[in-house]
Order: sequence, then C-alpha cells, then structure tokens
Amino acid sequence: MINKLRLLTELDIKNNWYFSDKDYAQSPKIIEPNWQNAVINEKGYLVWEKGNKVRWFAQKIIIPHSLDSNYPLEGLDLRLFLTWWAESAQIFVNGQLKVEGDLFDSSCRLLVTENVKPHQEFLITIRLISPNHDIGGLMISRCVYEAKKGEIDPSFVANELTVLSQYLDNFHPDKKPFLDLAIQELNWEYVDNKSLFHQELANLRDKLLPLSNYIKERCFYPLGHAHLDMAWLWTLEETYEVAQRTFNSVLNLQKEYKYLTFGHTTAYLYQWIESHNLLLFNQIKNAIASSQWEILGGMWIEPEVNLISGESLVRQLLYGQKYFKEKFGKYNKVAWLPDTFGFPWQLPQILRQAEIEYFVTGKLHWNDTNKFAYGCFWWQSPDGSQILTLMSPPNVTGVMDTNPITMTNYSIDWEKQTGLKDIFWLPGVGDHGGGPTRDMLEVAQRYDDSPFFPKIKFSTAEDYLNKISTISPQNYPVWNSELYLELHRGCYTTHGDQKYQNRYCEKLLYQAELFSTIATILHNQFIPEYQVDNHIQSQIEANWQKLLLNQFHDILPGTSITPVFTEANQLYQEIITSTNNILSNSLDAIASYIKLPNFNLEYDYEVTIFNSLNWIRSEIVELDIEGEKYKIYDGEGKELLTQISHEGKLLFLAENVPSVGYKSFYLTNKILPLLRGFRDDHDTILKGDRNMGNMPVPHNRMEIIEEDITYILENDSLRVIIDKKTGNIDGIFDKVNQREIIKGEGNELQLFEDKGQYWDAWNIDPNYENYRLDNPQLVSINWLEKGILRQRIRVIKTYNKSEFIQDYILDFQSPILKIKNKVNWQEDYTLLKVSFPFNLESDYVTYEIACGNIQRTTKPQTDEEKAQWEVYGHHWADLADNNDNYGVSLLNDCKYGYSAKPNQLRLSLLRSPKWPDPKCDRGFHEFSYGIYGHKQGWKEGKTVQKGYEFNISLLALLTEKREKKDSGLKTNHEFINIEENNFVLMTFKQAEKDPYRMIIRGYECEGKSSLLTLKNEFDLKIIKRINVLENDALNVEDTLIKPYEIFSLLLANQQI
Repeated sequence: MINKLRLLTELDIKNNWYFSDKDYAQSPKIIEPNWQNAVINEKGYLVWEKGNKVRWFAQKIIIPHSLDSNYPLEGLDLRLFLTWWAESAQIFVNGQLKVEGDLFDSSCRLLVTENVKPHQEFLITIRLISPNHDIGGLMISRCVYEAKKGEIDPSFVANELTVLSQYLDNFHPDKKPFLDLAIQELNWEYVDNKSLFHQELANLRDKLLPLSNYIKERCFYPLGHAHLDMAWLWTLEETYEVAQRTFNSVLNLQKEYKYLTFGHTTAYLYQWIESHNLLLFNQIKNAIASSQWEILGGMWIEPEVNLISGESLVRQLLYGQKYFKEKFGKYNKVAWLPDTFGFPWQLPQILRQAEIEYFVTGKLHWNDTNKFAYGCFWWQSPDGSQILTLMSPPNVTGVMDTNPITMTNYSIDWEKQTGLKDIFWLPGVGDHGGGPTRDMLEVAQRYDDSPFFPKIKFSTAEDYLNKISTISPQNYPVWNSELYLELHRGCYTTHGDQKYQNRYCEKLLYQAELFSTIATILHNQFIPEYQVDNHIQSQIEANWQKLLLNQFHDILPGTSITPVFTEANQLYQEIITSTNNILSNSLDAIASYIKLPNFNLEYDYEVTIFNSLNWIRSEIVELDIEGEKYKIYDGEGKELLTQISHEGKLLFLAENVPSVGYKSFYLTNKILPLLRGFRDDHDTILKGDRNMGNMPVPHNRMEIIEEDITYILENDSLRVIIDKKTGNIDGIFDKVNQREIIKGEGNELQLFEDKGQYWDAWNIDPNYENYRLDNPQLVSINWLEKGILRQRIRVIKTYNKSEFIQDYILDFQSPILKIKNKVNWQEDYTLLKVSFPFNLESDYVTYEIACGNIQRTTKPQTDEEKAQWEVYGHHWADLADNNDNYGVSLLNDCKYGYSAKPNQLRLSLLRSPKWPDPKCDRGFHEFSYGIYGHKQGWKEGKTVQKGYEFNISLLALLTEKREKKDSGLKTNHEFINIEENNFVLMTFKQAEKDPYRMIIRGYECEGKSSLLTLKNEFDLKIIKRINVLENDALNVEDTLIKPYEIFSLLLANQQI
C-alpha cells in the first residue's frame, strides 16, 4: 500500500533514455535520429566504457495528467533525481545547464519546474565522461512530483509511513499492527480529487499521531561538512579555489539558515586562507565565535597516519593545535580523519597527549571483507591510553544528503549496534568541496517538522560527542589494537619515491633539530654575548610543515595525479636543501668547540663522527675523499685499519661513538703501501685492504674467502653464500649462534601481475598470487669489494624492460647482511616483492609501527585475520620461533608493505599502476633491506635499535686543521645519556614557548616499565613532565615510563 501511494507521484525513467557517443559542443536541442536506445544492464544501470569516454543521454519528458490511479499532478513541482558515476557530469534542461557534478558530487535533486501543467515538455540532456579507471554509469533517474514546503503529497506521506514502519518493525513490533490497519483503512475513493485525497492523507496522519512519540524519542544531530582532499585528482592550487567557493557558500547559507553548523579540518588550509583571503578568514573567525563553524581535526593536514613516524604524528598535532589556539583561542577536542587508510595502534595515546578527547573516522565502512564491529567504542593504545571513538555515517560516494529513508536505515543500524538514539549525520558534498546545499537543508527542515521522523538538531561534533560520552560510557566496548582498513593495501607501496623521501626527511629533520639545539646551547656556553633566539627553530618548523603537507593521505600513499607529485617532489627538495644546510652548519659549529688532541701528530683533516641515536654505536664509515691518499688516527693517536671502496673512497671503523655525541679522528695524507690486491673472476686487481704497518689488526678481523664455484661473504658473525647461477642467497649461516638462517632461496625477486581491482593505485589484486610472472634473469655477478672492513658482491638482473642491480654488503663485525638495490623499473600493472624463507616456524610476526610494535598472526583463522594478507610495518618485521629461541628480522630503509607465512617474510618493493598517475613508479629507485638473525626474540636481539641504525647512519664531518684551543669539548664526547636501553629518543629541541628551555621526547620500545635516568653535559635539569603540546602533564618527580609510553620532559639550566 505504501508503494502504491508512492507511485502516484514517482516515476522511474531509466528505460526511456537515448544515447550518443558523439561529443557535442553544446547541448543538443533535439534527439537526433541516429541516437540509440539505452539498455540497462543486470544491475539496472546504464553503463559505458572506461577511459574518459564521453556519453550523452537524452529524453523528452511530457507532463502527464497523472502517473497512476488518476491522481492529478497539476500544481506540483517536478524534480529529477539522478545519480551517476562519472568524471564529469553536466545536466541540461531545454538546453540550459542546470547542474554540474563529478565522481564525488554524484547526485542531484534537480528542480525541473514548479507548478507543472499537463502537456508541458522538457528535453533533458546529460553529458557524462567515464572515469579513466572504471566504467561510467547512470544508476538512478527518477521523476518525483512534490508539494510545496509545508504541504503534503503522496510521496512525502509514503516516506513518513516507510520510516514509521521500519522503526516499529525493529523497535516496537507490538505497535506495527496498528500502523498496518490504519494504512489499510485509507480511503482511495477520492484519489482523482487532489484536495479530497489530501484530506484523507491528513486524516491518516492524525490517526497515527499516537505513534509519534516512539519516533521523536530519537534525534539526528547533523553537522554540515565538505571533506576537501587537499590534492588528489586535482592540484593544491585548484583546492584553494574550491575551498574558498565552498566556505563562501556555507557562510551565505548560514545567513539564511541560522541553525546551520559546519565543521572543517586542516590548519594548513586555514593558514593559506588567512594569507590570501583575509576577508573570508575573518568571516570564518566570526562564525567560529558564534558557534556556527567548528574547527576539527587538530592536525596540520589530514595525513596518512600508518606510514609516518611517531614524531611526524606529534608534529601534525603540535603545529595544528598551536595554530588553532593562536588564531581561534582554543585547542580542538575532536580528531577528524574521515578518509585516511587505516590507523596505527599508538594513535589514541598521541591524540590524548595532544589534549584531544575524541576521534572520528568513517573509513572502516569501506572494508572489502568484514563489517567493522563497533560504532562507538573506547580505542586503546598499548600504553593503556583510551580515546572515545566514533564511526561516522558511511559515505563512499562523497555526497551525504538528507534523504529520509537513507537516514532512517542508518539510524536503525546505529541504534542496534550502539544502543544510542542520538545519531550523528554529515550532510554535504565532499572530496572536492561543495558542502551542504540549500536543498539538503530544506528537505531536513521538512522532515523535522513531520511528526513521523526523528528530531533534527544541527550540532557540532564536539557537542554531540560530549552528549554521548555521558550516556553509560562504561558500556562502550574497548578495541585494543590497530584499526586496519581492509582495502587500499597497495598504498603501503605505491609511489616508492614518496615513501623514500618522506622517511629521509623525517630522519634528516630529527638530526638537524637535535644538533642545532646542541649548537645553540654550546654557543650560549662559549660566547658570553650570545643571545638565544628561535631563528633556526622557525626554519625547522617551516620545513616540518612542508613535510606534513606532503604527508596528506593522497600524496604519501601515492594516489594522486602526476602534477601533484611534481609539486610534492619540489617541496621535498626544498626541505632537504634547507635542512641539510641547518645540519651542516650545526655540526660545523659543534666541531669548532672541540679541543685538539693531546698528541703531536701532524694531520691535514679532522674527521668528526656524530651519532644522533641515544646509544653507543660502532659502524663502518665511508669518507668522500680519495682513499689512497690518506690514513686515519683516533683521538689517542692510534692508527686505524682502513679500506678503499670500489669507488675509491676511504672506509674505516668508527668504534664506540658516544650516545648523542661524537668522536674525533684525524687524517694524514702520507701514502702507505697497499696490501696485495684480490683478483675477481676476470683477474682484475681490486682496491682492497691496506697494511697499516705496526698497527694491531683486530682479533676478530673479517676473513677473506676465495671461491671458484660460489660467491661467499664472511665475517665473525655470518657466512653468506650467493648462488652464481641465480644471484640469490643460497645460505646464511649465523656463526655466533651456530644456525642456518635461510631455508630455500633467499632474496628471490618475485613478480606478479597486479591490476589493482577497481582502485588501481590504492589496491593490490587480492588474487595476485595466482598471476605469478617469471623471475628476473641473472646477467652478471661480480666482486666489488673484498676487504677486511667490507665485502661487496654485485648482482645484475633484468626482466622485460627493467634492470635490477643488487649489492650484497657484509661489514666488519656486522651481524646484518645488507642488500642495496638500484632498480630501473619500467613495468605496467606489476607488483615486485622480495621473499626470504627462514629456517624456523612461527605463529606470529612482530612489526614495528610508530612508537611501538604490533604482533600479527601468520596462521589466520578468523575472517578479520584472513583479510590482513598485506600489512604495513616501519623499519622492521621480525619472525621468531614459537619458543623465542631464535629469530630473524627483515630491516628496510624506505619500504612499508609486508606479507608473511609461518616460515617466510616478504617485503613489497614496487608497483606500477596507471591510474590516477600513468607515470607512477616508472624510473629509477634506490632502497636497501637487510637480514639480521639473533638469539631469542626481537627484544633480546635489540631489533629496534638495529632498525634505527639501518635507517640513520653515523654522520661524518671533515674539517681542515684548526688553530689549537686550550679549552673546549673533549675529542670523544657524549651530550645526552639515557641509561635505559629500552628508550628511543624522538626529539631534542627548543621549547615552542621559550627558546631558552629544551624539550626531550622519546618512547619506551620493549613493553616494560623503566625509571628514566637522564644525564647530560649541559647541566639541564628536569623542570616538569609535559605532553606533546608542551603543556603540563605530570609533576617533576614522575620519571617512570610505562610500557610503550611516549614521554616528554621540559628541561632548563641556570645559563639558558
């Protein structure tokens, strides 16, 4: 009966379209004879081929007297309901352009005419362009005849009855018979007389009024929204224009609809508007002051959060919240990431330390396998921090309107899932801007006035969350893990250049800020008239903010158009140039305060080796000088063992470089005789070791193996065999633990066809393993270095148009086999992985994440576990046997995608999608990964530290001989000592509010409590415990670090 009522004023017209693939310069005025009838497919859609193909649709609408049962249409308004899937959409009425849209502004309720009269004619023409990556579609086309605002019509009453029926079915089934009977008693005798039939409808509504209270106990809390992707299928420059149009539109609507609230994120965008459109900025500021506009997010941008470091997450919040506080007088309380591709386990702790109380996302609605279990829950980090988390309403098209049936369906699911009768809603056009429309507001107002629809009260996200946080918060479930998105798994790998540059800039900024802060303190100590300022700090902040922009969730994941990456790469180069200058100047400043050694050695250059990590390190250092001309001494005047690299540079072992400190060495240019060279297979003399005369050779010097059949690298830790037929690893024997690490062929490059499902750059084909391609073929294998300090074998392979150069590197004393790669990648729709089968079995793999780690199963049992067939990790993944007797870590310097089996780890290296960037990943890449076997588990093996060392090398500064100083720093110096070996330093910086004070931040990395013991050479004292916004957290006495806690201290001394 409800459907019969609806048919009086609604008509599906999808079978009436004609189409043409000719692209007209303007809307046709007639349907030409050569146009064809459009035929719907099995889903009821009108579709055409992908690839930006134009298709015109047209049909003539002639207003009838009635649609069904002689109900007269005259005097009603005609709206055309359309939904499409197209890159571009233009809708014309009688040749006049009425609506424009795209992939995300993908539907409309077009007002064709008011007060229709029978026999009126309207030519509707639609120009659609299919997406490049997917077929185009016209999914919905329906005519709806509506009454004016404040009046009823059959379709409106049908919607009311549908809403009533659904709520009663689900929550008050005992009341449903009353509704059914009342509907059955509707008198249809007067259907051909509009005024009389409308009176019958009014009588029906009066009869049903006792049911109103069951509906009105529920309330929708809409917040106008316009999710703006800063860059994606458009550039930043275009987004600036779209943002201004969107924000002006919202402000204009708010003048007419005073109740309309609107929320938006992104401190960076507000800053841009402040700089380029001050009038608009001040209007927004006034709207914020009047509570019509809500600032959301608390972050600098809406970033990709899985792949960035813990300190990057902190800076997103530090600079975002700092800006909001300075410009709008308050911190944001609601973290808002509606479109980011999954969320790391430590995010709740970082958000709470940024004084954020709530987290909102809707992205898990996009899961391709399992529906996420909760709608409102406490999300818990490994340290125990919890944040109230809201799954916002699903929005997979970019548009959320105020359709009453859509809202009702969602609210019923929400209430069943959470028990809450208060429902959050986000009306607006998003992704490429737009925001709420006048029609959305009018529809909402019409149904708010209805006695048979829940109340509608526009609100802010914070007010809504404040409300539901007081409703039995103890009953909300706890989620104690990451929020894994079961989709977009390719984003861990796509556009490897962006991943490489992001991690490089993260570690570069860490080092520059650390040593510039130390240099500032030293200037103050050694130069009486020196005035501490924040000049360098401001430069570092500007560079951080550029990096934060490039961490946007469609830039770093690699899912934008080509020009976006051109702009991003330019920003990376600006960051690198500026930050390298800061770092170089800081190291030079520190070195200028070092006393000369207490020996009478004549030397030409001082070599200062800096260690930015908070533990003592020993490492082979490569100096960019002509190796044959120099020998090197330590600060005690002892001559050191050296080797000349295959590029003619000088290698030496820098032993025991202090924590957050340096160690000095000295070069002389006296030529010494060479040890005998080692011959490769072609009898070429290789530049090898040097006999250092009377100097003692370390007792555990690296053995030098000559082997005719196989290529073997060996030191005191490892014996590595490279198969000369394949170039892959035939064996890695751990000599310390007397254990073979590999079982099978290691370092196997595996290629798969990967069409990426329907989101090319985002998704790896779930069935990619069924499409295995041939392995790259060996071209050559040669020794590059065969010395005491380093051995290096180069393997060259090719596949199709691509070339792979892999160097196996084994350093003196090192337990890590490093594999350095240079790849010229020229494939299409291909996934490249590297595989390592290990000589052990494990039920779980441990992966590093931001400020911690996470364990994931290798033997998935649940549907949720099976969906995690590709996961992310940071510096390392570790596979340890089930008894934790032995384990193997796979380290890397810029890769994130992993897959695992009980005895295998694979690292995803490269992809080659063609949409939205047809040039994605084609070209040259450099990256390294390494194998590290260790006794017991990853904690005992200190894999966290090995991962940082693999990514952050010792820094070498060469300076010419200086005049001797009687006072200054020692030649071997430690600036900061943190005794606990489970604490990782994240930053040492000047405080935001006072450059005379310092901030030290780090995290506990092994899941155990520790009492922090901080020593330093600056007489810095702990002032108080602070949070990541550098505001008070706990009192000064509390230096106990909880497991996996992020820990910040404010420091100062009497001089600074």
